[in-house]
Amino acid sequence: MMRAGLFRWIRNYNLYVAWLISLVALGGSLYFSEIMEFEPCKLCWFQRICMYPLAPLLGLALYKNDRGIIPYARMLSMVGMCISIFHYSEQKVPFMQEVLPCTVGVPCSGEYINWFGFITIPFLAGIAFILITVLLFVRNDHE
Repeated sequence: MMRAGLFRWIRNYNLYVAWLISLVALGGSLYFSEIMEFEPCKLCWFQRICMYPLAPLLGLALYKNDRGIIPYARMLSMVGMCISIFHYSEQKVPFMQEVLPCTVGVPCSGEYINWFGFITIPFLAGIAFILITVLLFVRNDHE
């Protein structure tokens, strides 16, 4: 009974939750770069290119009650998710560092944070992208 209610709630508020996740990810990204002064690497910038537009796009979709934006937001999120997975692999899988090595600036294999031995910034971004992607595939009761 409780599970059905949770799934119904997610179906009804999936766009709101996806927007909140994008806002938290955007805020976290700005916190790490502007407050903590962590310089983003090349792959971090590509992830930002995918995440930053999601906050205003999803917010505008909610404001206008326009679910037509979902396919476009989903595409941004899936591209960002792929970049995050690749970036995290480059940090944690030794041979991946040779696939596309960063030659200028901050190395993409560097880890500013490493909480519990596995949570890094690309991991956090990847979780956000995965959640947003899944939420944007959930059909709304009103569709």
